[in-house]
Amino acid sequence: MKQKKTARNQARKDSPGGNAAIKSEKKTEKNSFFSWLLVLALLGAWLSVGVMWFDLVDYNSVVGALGGVYDADGDGDFDVEDAKVLLELHEETLPGENKESISHSTHGSTYDAEPSLEFTTEESRPANQISPEFPPATQPVPTSVSTPKSIIETTEFTEEPSVESKEEKEAKKKKPKLLNKFDKTIKSEINAAEKLRKKGKIEESLHAFEALVQKFPQSSRCRYGKAQAEDDLAEKMRSNEMLLKAVNSYKEVAELPDVPPDLIKATLKRRADRQQFLGRTRGSLATLEKLVQIFPEDVSLKNDLGVAHLLLGDNKSAKRIYEEVLARAPHDGFAKVHYGFILKSENKIAESIPYLREGLETGDPGTDDGRFYFHLGDALQRTGDKSAYDWYEAGHRRGHFASVWQRSLYNVPGLRAQPWWTAEETGYTVLVKMLERNWLTIRDEALSVLDGTSGQFLPEDENLRETGDWGQFTLWQQGRKVAASCRHVPKTCGLLERYPEATSCKRGQIKFSVMQVGTHVWPHTGPTNCRLRMHLGLVIPSKGCRIRCTNQTREWEEGKVLIFDDSFEHEVWQEAESYRLIFIVDVWHPELTQLQRQTLSPI
Repeated sequence: MKQKKTARNQARKDSPGGNAAIKSEKKTEKNSFFSWLLVLALLGAWLSVGVMWFDLVDYNSVVGALGGVYDADGDGDFDVEDAKVLLELHEETLPGENKESISHSTHGSTYDAEPSLEFTTEESRPANQISPEFPPATQPVPTSVSTPKSIIETTEFTEEPSVESKEEKEAKKKKPKLLNKFDKTIKSEINAAEKLRKKGKIEESLHAFEALVQKFPQSSRCRYGKAQAEDDLAEKMRSNEMLLKAVNSYKEVAELPDVPPDLIKATLKRRADRQQFLGRTRGSLATLEKLVQIFPEDVSLKNDLGVAHLLLGDNKSAKRIYEEVLARAPHDGFAKVHYGFILKSENKIAESIPYLREGLETGDPGTDDGRFYFHLGDALQRTGDKSAYDWYEAGHRRGHFASVWQRSLYNVPGLRAQPWWTAEETGYTVLVKMLERNWLTIRDEALSVLDGTSGQFLPEDENLRETGDWGQFTLWQQGRKVAASCRHVPKTCGLLERYPEATSCKRGQIKFSVMQVGTHVWPHTGPTNCRLRMHLGLVIPSKGCRIRCTNQTREWEEGKVLIFDDSFEHEVWQEAESYRLIFIVDVWHPELTQLQRQTLSPI
């Protein structure tokens, strides 16, 4: 073929004007090639416009090819930042999500003598909550402990990827559509402002989004970007005032016309979260109620609404919501653990167990919480089920408890951990000697209150008793003196004023405790490892009164002080023929620094 073409060209070359004809043909071929390139380029450009404007492509069908993460940064497009996520060059963050919280809110409910059935969020917990690095307790644990088979895979820390829930998989497959048709026309301007925010140039990003909002007041995506930038700036400045601006901006986004449903959901969820962070629980509840009205089929929103009711102490409404969720999604682990939590708060111990257990077994997001392991184990103990310690072990393996025995939830890592202490080990020998030297004075004042008719001793109200009567008369609570009580026992309070390790202990109490015949206190633990508890015997029957802490049981003596760490499991029996009266003095753990004692939140 090549030889024929060469011969033909040679013949044309030999003819008159042959060279010019060959050159003209080659030029025509070259022009034709570039013409086709131009046509293809124009077709590609018009096709891109059509795809963007008329939604010609079903994005959900494309997700699999990109591993489900094609818009990892949530700005409505696939760009360099998304590529970085795909290449694992930086962490993936959700729209409106900050990497750190501004501070720990102090508006949530707190625990009293043990992790209670008042509900708190992670953000309302003290900053020093237990971590997996917490050193193990020095005491042995039950040798029969074995992790429940149903959760072995979820309680062992391995490098294997965790199994994703159905909801998580669906969330990855579905592209959040944050741009309406108008916002698509100004996408480049939105992206430019968003890139500034992603690069940490928050102030510049905020100015850019403010200018866009001024220019395009009806743009929901521009206003959402402004809210996100304010949110980020609040974190950077540690400013609640700036965070309030963000909360208001999120509200403005949802009130604009033609807001994409995905953007409404992202906006209002973030608004509710930030309201809760600020302690505006009722405002957060109202925002979540609006979300549930807009998206009635979204079970996760109903779950969040249930938590909001719990935070307000409205267990009745929360219970109704979780019943609705479980009727629609009977295997929802989040709803199960919270429903079980509510049942236990109603003292429906046996009924709570299957919900707590099955909820934890799902491994669903939001179920891996120390409170649920704590209350499941407690419920099992109260029904005589020895598998309680299997669940305590599981909670320990998940990093929620320091050990099977030490199950407090509000902790400072690294503190010496042992159930029983001597006065010398605490370093508070002066205080102990003062108590023992003045025990008769303290006893007589306590008896004067106990024998009176004023009803100063109040019943224990934390549902710790299986049987009997247990009364307490408090002198200091969370580091604050109860002046009305001290008027009845002025000598006792006067003696203690000189010992700040006790009177300033914001995570403890100073109180008299009277326990009547036939009382049994369930095995339980205190809320924190930040305190030690002293018991001064005042009126102790000769037989029948004892206290167990871990696997060691001891008895009180009149005029003597027992010291133990009540973050370890302990249990009390009063099987004597008359009442038992002791004086309880909580003191700071001796290894806490002065700064820690000043800054730790009260419990």
